[in-house]
Amino acid sequence: MQIETTKKIMSENVLTEEKRKSLNFIEQMIESDLAAGRNDGRVQTRFPPEPNGYLHIGHAKAICLDFGLAKKYGGTCNLRFDDTNPSKEDVEYVDSIQEDIKWLGFQWADVYYASDYFQQLYDFAVRLIQAGKAYIDEQTSEQIAQQKGTPTQAGTESPFRNRPAAESLDLFRRMNAGEFEEGAMTLRAKLDMTSPNMHFRDPIIYRIIKTPHHRTGTQWKVYPMYDFAHGQSDYFEGVTHSWCTLEFEVHRPLYDQFIDLLLDEFGKGDDGFDRNKVYDNYRPYQTEFNRLNLTYTVMSKRKLLQLVQEKIVSGWDDPRMPTLCGYRRRGFTPESIHNFINMIGYTKYDGIIDVALLEHAVRDDLNARANRVAAVLNPVKLILTNYPEGKVEMFDSVNNPEDPSAGTHPIAFSRELYIEKDDFMEDAPKNYFRLTPGQEVRLRCSYIIKCTGCQKDGNGEITEIYAEYMPETKSNMPDCNRKVKGTIHWVSVAHALPAEVRLYDRLFRVENPLEEKDTDFREFLNPDSLKILTNCFVEEELKNARPLEHFQFQRVGYFNVDPDSRDGKLIFNRTIPLKDTWNKVKGK
Repeated sequence: MQIETTKKIMSENVLTEEKRKSLNFIEQMIESDLAAGRNDGRVQTRFPPEPNGYLHIGHAKAICLDFGLAKKYGGTCNLRFDDTNPSKEDVEYVDSIQEDIKWLGFQWADVYYASDYFQQLYDFAVRLIQAGKAYIDEQTSEQIAQQKGTPTQAGTESPFRNRPAAESLDLFRRMNAGEFEEGAMTLRAKLDMTSPNMHFRDPIIYRIIKTPHHRTGTQWKVYPMYDFAHGQSDYFEGVTHSWCTLEFEVHRPLYDQFIDLLLDEFGKGDDGFDRNKVYDNYRPYQTEFNRLNLTYTVMSKRKLLQLVQEKIVSGWDDPRMPTLCGYRRRGFTPESIHNFINMIGYTKYDGIIDVALLEHAVRDDLNARANRVAAVLNPVKLILTNYPEGKVEMFDSVNNPEDPSAGTHPIAFSRELYIEKDDFMEDAPKNYFRLTPGQEVRLRCSYIIKCTGCQKDGNGEITEIYAEYMPETKSNMPDCNRKVKGTIHWVSVAHALPAEVRLYDRLFRVENPLEEKDTDFREFLNPDSLKILTNCFVEEELKNARPLEHFQFQRVGYFNVDPDSRDGKLIFNRTIPLKDTWNKVKGK
């Protein structure tokens, strides 16, 4: 009995170790925290975007982490807007951020704003001034930067560092009353001007901003800096695990320092603040992970805003943009983004991910879910000279061969069809297996035909192609298995719907548009990132297609219906080609 019990314990330990190896370092940390009873066994996270732009694919990585792990470990994740800089923020961005999070399939427990805590943060700053731990500095930003020193050279103290607390407090209150102009004064924490960590060299914690706030209006004229507001907001809300990207790793000691100061000044559970929740035996902890960088992509909000303002793209939701609303409009699915994030994982090392991996995730997901339809993007008329005039047949077209339950839909066949110009060549090379005089091909899900010739206009352009169909080769008939080397798609001229097709491609033509520091990133824009085709035809099945609905255009790629579509005007966006043409061009 003792032996069996020992075997069971050993087996459980092995499984636990195997499970641990499958977890990323953040999951391992959470499980260690839970095992140790840290923060009373709670897992509470937050996603804290600044509402100064639209979310991009890099934010999706943080969203999946914050919301996904809170759900996995039975915790909660709140949405908190870091709205501490009204000069760059707008309600438009607040609304778009919420829409994008929902699109990814997540729902927050509560919505908070850093501005909810402006009074608490202001009171904390006042207490620091009174305790001699903060002072008003009247130096310019350039002077402050210069006297901070370098990573290898200690900084020099501000001439205002030992200003009397009462004087600093009076000036701070007058700053908030609007008596001084922006940039005239700042409030700095009195920490350590000799610290090897530059962020400890008396960081600015408040500055003057006179732009009205989208929530608080003109109530405040002083606003807290990120490093001062972020950790305290985490503390006020009861956040246990505060995750940031690696560039904030050097900020973590300051994050901890300000929380220590908060606890020293007010005491745990007795801070005098009107918080939503108070927890005993609690403090938040910050952990950093690698940010998402993609090839052929720029994800700087400032540069993305530049693209929008200069009308290089049509807006934040331009399908060439790396924004979540841009990907959504282009036809990417939430599932494909989740799968991509799972593939790349979370580490402590920054790098750059090949965007082909994201495209593979999208292609793989759409292959499983998108119905197949016929669309001709560069049409030429094909006339079956021996097919009866006025006759129309309906063939069954398989919706999705990857999903038998998807069924079929009818497609009309007639004497005159549209086919792709590229599917015909008058003088074809030996290994050309599409339409050419004297050669046979199969028209998808219908008949085998034999090309008999073509007609040209005065410029030598082919206007019509002629062929004869073979009735005995109809799909599902005894002779339908007759072998031909080529199969092409088509739409019936009488039943085709006109459509506009927008062929989107990568916005930049080089892998790292920001690699050359002295070169304007706009010089690397891909001139072929958008081609608009206005003379396209799609099959009748698409007449009731809904905005953002996904399809595979047979032999072409994956497309979705653009929201610009209206009755009588179908517009499709190319989501992704069927194959990775970029790596083929590069010889990979």
